[in-house]
This record gives sequence, structure tokens and C-alpha cells, in this order.
Amino acid sequence: MANVQAAIETVLDEHDAALAQAAQRCLMAALDHSRAETIRLIAQGEDETQAIVELPPKVLRFMADLLGVMAQRQPVAVLPQKLELSTQEVANMLNVSRPYVIKEIEAGHLPCRRVGRHRRVLFEDMITYQQKSRSESDAALQALADQAQELGLGY
Repeated sequence: MANVQAAIETVLDEHDAALAQAAQRCLMAALDHSRAETIRLIAQGEDETQAIVELPPKVLRFMADLLGVMAQRQPVAVLPQKLELSTQEVANMLNVSRPYVIKEIEAGHLPCRRVGRHRRVLFEDMITYQQKSRSESDAALQALADQAQELGLGY
């Protein structure tokens, strides 16, 4: 689980959360009024020195989204998209057992590659699997709710 533990995790205190929220608002305001290909951030120090960084709007939008989550004092993990996970790491992230993950892999529902005797699942494949599973669950729940309405069960 070393790859997942290497992810940056943080929950801000109240003061820092307020600062993050203010920073998010500033970034979003700058993005809303700009159609520029790059946006220049200028930091000016007390000794009149300036640091200038040019960033594409997509990066600033990501940073604004990240600041928004941090302002809500939620835990944050930043992971590379091509990260490979062990079956145990996938099980932990999906909150299921490792044998269930292996069963889903063998059924062809979750792609993986073999490294020797070990299975490795791409993080993005796990997210796709998770989203598909959620949408199937939501559809099944909606079907049950519709059936309960038709039967007049009061749900």
C-alpha cells in the first residue's frame, strides 16, 4: 500500500480552510473573466522581489477545485492517474474484500495485468469500475422504488 500512502493527505484547520476558500474564490474569479491561453501569477515579496509563474487555465481550475474541497475540511488525496494498485489496495479503496476483487477480475469486470503471480489494477480502471457499479446500484434502487410506488407501498 506504499503507493497509496505516498499520496498527499491533509485536512485543514478552520483558519486555513477559510484562507483556502478565499483563494478558491480569487482563482475562480480570475478564470471566469479570462479567455487567455496562460494565466500569470505574480507573488511580490516584502523586499520588492517578484516570482512569476505562468499556468494554463486547466491547472488553475484543478487548483481551485482542490482548494474548494480543502476549504470544506475534507481529506484530500492526490494520485497519479496511471497508478497501479494491488488487489488489497483496490479492496481497501472500494471497501470490499480482496477475494471479491479477485472474483471481479476473473469475471472480467475489472481489468488487471499480471506481474509475476501478482495482479495489478490501474487506478483509472478501478474508478471506472466503481462508477459503473454505482450506476448499476442506483438503477436497481430506482427500479425497486418505482415498483414500490406502483404497488402503493408508500415509498
